[in-house]
Amino acid sequence: MKKLAILLMAAAMLVGGMGNAQAIDFNVKGQWIMSFEYGQNGNFTGGNGRTGYNSDQDEFEAEQRVRLQLDAVASESLSGSVFFEIGDQRWGKSAHGGALGADGNQVIELRRAYLDWIVPETDLKIRMGIDNRALPSFTTHSQVLADETGGITASYAFNENVAVTAFWARPMNDNYTGYAGTNTRANYMDNVDLVALSVPLTFDGVKLTPWGMYAAIGPNAFRSGDGVNDDYFTFSKDNAGSSWKNFRTGMLPVHGAKHGEKLTAYGNAFWVGLTGDITAFDPFRIAFDVNYGAVSYDDSSANRAGWLASLLAEYKLDWGIVGLQGWYASGDDDNTGNGSERMPYVSLNNTTNRFSEYAFTGDPNLGRECTVGNGMTGTWGVGAYLRDVSFMEDLKHTLHVTLFGGTNSPHMAKEIVAWGGAANSNFMGAEALYLTTRDTALELSLINTYQIYDNLNARLTASYIALWLDKSNSVWGNSKMNGRSDDVRDAWDVSLAFVYDF
Repeated sequence: MKKLAILLMAAAMLVGGMGNAQAIDFNVKGQWIMSFEYGQNGNFTGGNGRTGYNSDQDEFEAEQRVRLQLDAVASESLSGSVFFEIGDQRWGKSAHGGALGADGNQVIELRRAYLDWIVPETDLKIRMGIDNRALPSFTTHSQVLADETGGITASYAFNENVAVTAFWARPMNDNYTGYAGTNTRANYMDNVDLVALSVPLTFDGVKLTPWGMYAAIGPNAFRSGDGVNDDYFTFSKDNAGSSWKNFRTGMLPVHGAKHGEKLTAYGNAFWVGLTGDITAFDPFRIAFDVNYGAVSYDDSSANRAGWLASLLAEYKLDWGIVGLQGWYASGDDDNTGNGSERMPYVSLNNTTNRFSEYAFTGDPNLGRECTVGNGMTGTWGVGAYLRDVSFMEDLKHTLHVTLFGGTNSPHMAKEIVAWGGAANSNFMGAEALYLTTRDTALELSLINTYQIYDNLNARLTASYIALWLDKSNSVWGNSKMNGRSDDVRDAWDVSLAFVYDF
């Protein structure tokens, strides 16, 4: 609570001090979320000593989160914004500030802080600072980058049809602590820099956006210790939040941890994509995404390259929207020495996956997600949905039915098992659940939203994933798989969230 008091005092001083200098309009907006969830088998296992939803949560949990944004607006050409997040606070957990007395640490976070301005006498818009940066997508939301990071974004509209947006961002730098007794220096060659360009094209009933991004990856960016053996594939736990871990996972092959060479030069990564949204045939709508990405290191066995394509088609009715969706992503082959054939990604921490909120990173509130993985690399899927169906005022329903599976070679499962991992082991470079071409899952989800007031809604969500893993000895049935190759259980969760936006 002391941190919150200091934060509010600083905001008050800012408002008072700036108000005396010139006319500044201060706008405050934010969000409160209260969430209550009950579910089982979040790791698709009901045993191995676990009694809760997964190794971190009980079957029932209550959480809350507060987000506050303060905008200081001098004019249409100049403003600044700061965005604080308090939470996620799990009720009863002291480390989250949710236990008796509510005095826990590590609760208040600076989520965004940026300056917006327009270059004088031009229409060139500049945003400088920490902000959510997401690459374009009209289907699933970006499967390459969607997260907060410091950088500079510039955007310019040539006319009503053609615009351009570019940014430079630095998601990692000065985190490597060096290694005592060696010549490895702290903060040396540990930066990651991103440069991206997109060209939004808008015509009557058609939107197209081609884009590209390049990343330079320092050889010490993921390194801890002296970098010998597999150390360069690990990142210091003291510095590694969830986004850092997602970055490491998204950039490395599943088998990378077994290679002992040391990185000495910068890695190079690039992505290109094209996304489109076609509404010219209203009430029909068609949207698509095509993405390709590759990353290369001086240890070629750590290279990774692949693609992902997604498509949706929907029809708007008086009572709702009916749609079909599908995607396919390249997967690992059976060669453990040639890197990975899955598309690399940076971070999907802020992705709201429109194809699946439960299996992948997609829940917009505090709901459980990422049951299968952060992103959709190494998977395929087809599904149908009814969205925003309403038979009663202020009440809407959305139903998703999705069948999906893996595109990775079953041979890679044998390698993971041999290295002491499992289908759901979070093995280095793999997703939460590594699916092969012989593994399949079915997701059912129902989302009900009731608008209590203009700014308050209640959201009741029920999700279920039935999983069929190939438990033969040639895939996941090896006895080394924690001795529990037959203990696979379907994951499910029910959540009730109250969301107040202002």
